[in-house]
Formats: sequence, C-alpha cells, structure tokens
Amino acid sequence: MAEQDFDAATKAFSKAIQGLLRPQIRAMIAQGITAPALYRMIKQIYVDVADEEFRLDDQRSTDSRISMLTGVHRRDVRAMRNADRSDREAAEQKVTTIASVLGHWLADPDLIDAEGQPVPLPRSAKTGQSFETLVQMVSRDIRPRTVLDELVRQNLVALDEDTGMVRVRSDAFIGPGDQDQKVFFFAENVGDHISAAVDNLLADDPRFMERAVFYNRLRSASVDEIEAIARELGTDALVRLNRLANERQASDKEDPDGTERFRFGVFFYREDEASEKPGSDDSGDGNQT
Repeated sequence: MAEQDFDAATKAFSKAIQGLLRPQIRAMIAQGITAPALYRMIKQIYVDVADEEFRLDDQRSTDSRISMLTGVHRRDVRAMRNADRSDREAAEQKVTTIASVLGHWLADPDLIDAEGQPVPLPRSAKTGQSFETLVQMVSRDIRPRTVLDELVRQNLVALDEDTGMVRVRSDAFIGPGDQDQKVFFFAENVGDHISAAVDNLLADDPRFMERAVFYNRLRSASVDEIEAIARELGTDALVRLNRLANERQASDKEDPDGTERFRFGVFFYREDEASEKPGSDDSGDGNQT
C-alpha cells in the first residue's frame, strides 16, 4: 500500500473511532471518569490486548515486546500485567449468576407454563422445583438467599412472605435496574457487538451477523409505532433463543467440545435530527453490514 493510501485509510479509521468514542465519553463524563483516568485505562487495555492477542507462536510476550507494540513504558507494562483483578472477577461472578438464574427460569420447560410464562416457585421445598434448587442448578458458590435478596432489591422478582412463593415480575423482561448490572452488561453487550464489527472489518470474508435498518425524515408518531414493533420482535427473538440455548447447554456442557459461547442482542436507537449541525449527513434508508 502506498504511503499516501495508508495515511488516508488511517485518517478515515481515526474519524470512525472518534464517532465510536463520543457516546462513551458522554457516559464517562456522566460517571465522573476524567481524561487522565481514561488514559490510564487505555494503557491497561493496550497492554492486555497486546499480551493476549499479539503473541508469537502462542508464546507469552515479553514486557519489551508489549512495550514496543503499544508504546507503553516497560515499567508500566510490568506493573499492569501483575495487577490484582480478584475484585472485578468476584463482581462479575455475582452479576452473571443473577442473570443466569433469571435466564434459566425463563427457559426451562419445567419452570414455564403453557403460555411460556415463568411459573411462581416456592422459596424452598423438600421435593420438586424451588427457587433454591434453581439457584443451585446455576451455581453453588452463592447462597440462594443472597441471590433472592438481590433480585427482590432490583424488583426483578417478588417474594410473598405469607406463602413463601417467589414470582418473576414483568420488569424482569425489560432489563436490569441495578446500576452494577447495567454497567456490567453495558460492557459485555456493547463489547461483543463491537468485537463482531471489528472481526468483520479486519476479515476478508465477514462471518458475523451485524446489520441495521435505518431511516430518517419520519414523524415522531411513526417512530413510536416502529419502536413498539421492534421491541415486540426483539423480545420474541430473545425469548426463543434463550430457550433453545438453555436446551442445548443442558446436553453440551458435559461434552469436551462444549467450549464456545455466543451473544445475540437487539437494539433500537432514535433521535431528533432537527438539532444536528448544518451539513450533517441526511441520506435516505437502507441496510448496512
């Protein structure tokens, strides 16, 4: 590639990166993350990515090689590679356990009724299904009472103290209300979406589904209608795939080849373009990979 072509491609990609970062910077400022704090995080991520994904012959890279690849000083590379991450891992385990309990409850044929709705469960029972057995199916590292208290606190389930029955609230279908879970899934969902897009960008033959439908020049009422249908279709797709994946996992998890994971997501975004700056793109509609 000629030098001028390389510069043009780099400039175009830099502009794309700026577009990706703008909404994230908005979230960072709202959460009190300053530019110096972001720079420190970026240095850590540069080191992590270089260490994990740019190895030679599957050999762990030296501090010097990572420093050369990233521009991060070797002293900082050494400190970042030895950083303690146990607190983050513990928090991730808690969030994933809670999400897995709900996911299993919404998918297991023994835990849903004829209409596909999750059935109420006794908090505990000597025989048969209960909330405690549900949690123990997912993980034995966290006490069922701890999981129940957290789900009740987030208004995702309701506990009838008189009968001891636990039921899933309708809010559980909307998404997590807890800030820690919001942050966790913000990273996981957006991270996997961007990973799919990056793999498609770098590959000669894109292999991940990553498309969107986009239109403009629409009235607010029209977008309200479209968004309502998008939510219905998206929820149906998520519920259907959750049940299928739960069924497959029951047989695959004991198989030595059961090493893969997936994430399927849906999103809908809208904004009023009347406030955009003059000269902004006002193109029509279409599909985009």
